[in-house]
Parts: sequence; C-alpha cells; structure tokens
Amino acid sequence: MTTNQLIQQIKKKKSFLCIGLDVDLNKIPQHLLKEDDPIFSFNKAVIDATHHLCVAYKPNTAFYEAYGLKGWKSLEKTIRYLNEKHPEIFTIADAKRGDIGNTSTMYAKVFLEDLAFDSVTVAPYMGKDSVEPFLAFKDKHTILLALTSNQGAFDFQTKTVDGKALYKQVLETSKTYTNSENLMYVVGATKAEYLADIRQIIPDSFLLVPGVGAQGGSLKEVCKYGMNAQVGLLINSSRGIIYASNETDFAEAAALKASELQKQMAVELSHHFIN
Repeated sequence: MTTNQLIQQIKKKKSFLCIGLDVDLNKIPQHLLKEDDPIFSFNKAVIDATHHLCVAYKPNTAFYEAYGLKGWKSLEKTIRYLNEKHPEIFTIADAKRGDIGNTSTMYAKVFLEDLAFDSVTVAPYMGKDSVEPFLAFKDKHTILLALTSNQGAFDFQTKTVDGKALYKQVLETSKTYTNSENLMYVVGATKAEYLADIRQIIPDSFLLVPGVGAQGGSLKEVCKYGMNAQVGLLINSSRGIIYASNETDFAEAAALKASELQKQMAVELSHHFIN
C-alpha cells in the first residue's frame, strides 16, 4: 500500500485508527478456547466488527510467537484474512526487529514478503545497515522507533548527546537513509509535548502513535501537535478496544469502543480542515 492510498482511506473513513491485535489467551472470552484456533477466531471476529471503523491493524508478533508454531500459524491466517478480505487496510507487523545486514534482510523478507504485511516496526539502535534492508522492499514501509510511550523511554531516547536529544538525532539521521521516504515513526501519545519538535524534523512523515486510551495519552493533544496537512497520524489502540468485553459480545463491544474513537477522530479531522 502506498502512502497516498492510506491517506485516501483515512479521508474516506474519517478515521486514522489502528487497532492492535495483541491476543492473550488469558484475556479472550473463554468460550473461544474451545475453537481449533482461538487466536484466529478472536481476531476474525474483531476484524469483521471493526474494519469499517479503522484504517490499520497491528498484530504485536510477541503475542503469537509466545504460543510457538500454533501462534505463528494464527498470525499467518490473520494477515492472509486481512489481505484477502480487506486489502484496503494498512497492516503493521509490530515485530520491533533490527539487526545488521543479512539478518535484517531475512527479517524483512519474513514480514514484508512471505507474510505480506505492508509495514514492520524496527529498532534503530544498530544504525543504517540494520534499517536499510527493510527499506529496500518496494511499496512497503519501515516504522522506526523514535520516541516510545513507555517510562523507560527516558533511559536513553531523551538523553542529550553532543547538545541534542538522542531521539532527534535518530530522526535526522534516518532521513539520510536510502528510500527514507518509506519511513514512518513510532511516537508515543504519552509524549505529546514532544510532537511539535518532532514535526520540525519530519513534517511530512506518518507517525504511529500508541498510548491513547489504556496508557492515558490524549487524542486531542496528539492531533494538536502532530497532525499535518495529510493527517500524518495512525493512532493505535489495543487493549481498550479488543478487551472491551470478555463475554460473547466481545466483538460488538470492540466495535463500540472503536466507533467512539472514530467519531472523535472525525471531529479532529474537521477541526484541521481535512475532508
């Protein structure tokens, strides 16, 4: 999916919602555990109930890898279902990979070619030769961790190195990478006060923003400082949507929560004169 196609979906649905499919068998409705593939059954029901309200889905791969081969097969079935039934949806493999040379190439092949995700999250710590192999895939996006929503982000990301915050150096350096136009960036909603500075460095890039909802981030603040003329935001909500209920009405409850966010997003889009 190209960036322009994503923008058109945002305008069509009046939504820039990304739903995180982080499936924990201890949290899903117990009746699903009787299914042959409870993870996929849960995902399919959530997708069927919410696909008209969001523009992206983001499975965190740890929640699938933790269940071994069965979990990986559930991930494969989920992305295949999305690509076949809802090709207009932007898909994100939240894998947070990042290693040098051939290793990154193989990681990229797994997620961007074999599983056919539209994008994958990547850690920038090892630098250029750990990121560019992901950027080599045509019409695919690499989502670089820039300023994350967790408390530990302050351990390194905001530290000043040679007079400049490390996350700013990551942003500036990444712009020099080959095919950098295919970069997106993770910026946590709990760091909304940093967005104005971030937009000075990457005014046109899309930002994947976790932390709205369960982690306490403010949608209004993120939009105030982070939205650009092409929207430029994907707001992720995981637990607040998919675990809205753990009863048989879980899919309907997820749709209700997603709808609440979508309506707020439609208001923000109108406030920023994006139609």
